[in-house]
Amino acid sequence: MNKIYLVALLFLVFACKNEKKENPEKTVQVQETTDSLIFPGETHFKSIKQITFGGDNAEAYWSFDDKQIVFQSNNKNWNVSCDQMFLINVGETFKDNMPPMISTGKGRTTCSYFLPDNKHIIYASTHLGDENCPDTPLRKNGKYIWPVYDTFDIFVADLEGNIVKQLTHEKGYDAEPTVSPKGDKIVFTSTRSGDLELYTMNLDGTDVKQITDELGYDGGAFFSPDGTKIIFRSSRPKTEQEIKEYKDLLAEGLVEPTDMELYICNADGNDLRQLTDLGNANWSPFFHPSGKKILFSSNFEAERGFPFNLYLIDIDGKNLERVTHSETFDAFPVFSNDGKYLAFSSNRNNGGGRDTNLFIAEWQD
Repeated sequence: MNKIYLVALLFLVFACKNEKKENPEKTVQVQETTDSLIFPGETHFKSIKQITFGGDNAEAYWSFDDKQIVFQSNNKNWNVSCDQMFLINVGETFKDNMPPMISTGKGRTTCSYFLPDNKHIIYASTHLGDENCPDTPLRKNGKYIWPVYDTFDIFVADLEGNIVKQLTHEKGYDAEPTVSPKGDKIVFTSTRSGDLELYTMNLDGTDVKQITDELGYDGGAFFSPDGTKIIFRSSRPKTEQEIKEYKDLLAEGLVEPTDMELYICNADGNDLRQLTDLGNANWSPFFHPSGKKILFSSNFEAERGFPFNLYLIDIDGKNLERVTHSETFDAFPVFSNDGKYLAFSSNRNNGGGRDTNLFIAEWQD
């Protein structure tokens, strides 16, 4: 994830190749399939259904009862100029029609997530800073960058699009919130310390605690199914030059997300350890329903920045397995709460264009 407004199109502009550090253990076998949306070798998918058909659609998250999904889209046919939040009932598709928008339509929004009551969502928005869409710089000094808007704050809204509470009020970037399956905590990323760190808070915004404190962009965090652990991705500079470049970019509200690895820790930040050491961009991690594996997106096998595919890895860093076999982009994998389905974003079946659509796969281990 950058869990912000990242869409597949952005990653496809990568032009550099970092050093590979490990090869995947390709344990799946190529199989014949009659489902044209399933590529050979994708044996974890029993079936796939395409949900959207245009624009950049990403970060699809299930309600706690698995009956609805909230996601962000910039589909111009849906009368938006940049990412806004949309709601679907599971089973619906949107090829010639438009789902209801449940954000304000102002500013840029990102990272929506259901609250346990299934009647409210949280998401981040820049609308208090400016009701217009902010500029989205993608390149600086020839390098791919993400903007980190200091006008992002986290809000609670009902499913009719009414904001009912503002959860963060600090100066700077507050975004990328997700909710524990236990229904008691939110984890999010903030610059309130001067760096991009992870924090937890109660559902009402109280009891804010910082849980990471090492220089670098910690983000895209999710709780384990039992709520005891957190998985996230981080770009942590090590050398003097890397540190300088990171700090200089952050001072301008920018980050360079081309070298990211996965980290795992307890929900209070203790027992932090690096999970992957693959090189390139390893990100958008999500726990397998068993709590014993992580599904994530990576381009570590790529020669020129893409493709991005989905991989499984044990929480001890062993048994790396490739799950998807795309030639372009698969990312943002999120399991339903009952573990039977996987929502993800992909460039597959887009006619060779740049649209990134939502898909729901029936999962089999």
